[in-house]
Amino acid sequence: QVQLVESGGGLVQPGGSLRLSCAASGSIFRAYTLAWYRQAPGKERELVATITSGGSTQYTDSVKGRFTISRDNAKKTVYLQMNSLKPEDTAVYYCYADITSRSTLYKYWGQGTQVTVSS
Repeated sequence: QVQLVESGGGLVQPGGSLRLSCAASGSIFRAYTLAWYRQAPGKERELVATITSGGSTQYTDSVKGRFTISRDNAKKTVYLQMNSLKPEDTAVYYCYADITSRSTLYKYWGQGTQVTVSS
């Protein structure tokens, strides 16, 4: 069982920056694929960025060049650095982790942290 706890959300002006953090429990953190999702009001949850156990990253087109996902396995933490924020980035951001064990995919979610981009 893995618990994920996000922090770092808040209110920021357009063009500003925020860094989200997600601290995880569990002893095999380095084996997990990690990701950040977001859900804006009235919209479906969407994948923002992923980072594999090997460190490979992928981003949705709307955040490429502005957001950076990273992980610190020693601290069991995944980060999302968000720069040049836009009002359309306003959403609840969720941390996500998954791992496959004995052919079963286990998925874990954090509780979410609100990011509001507004002047």
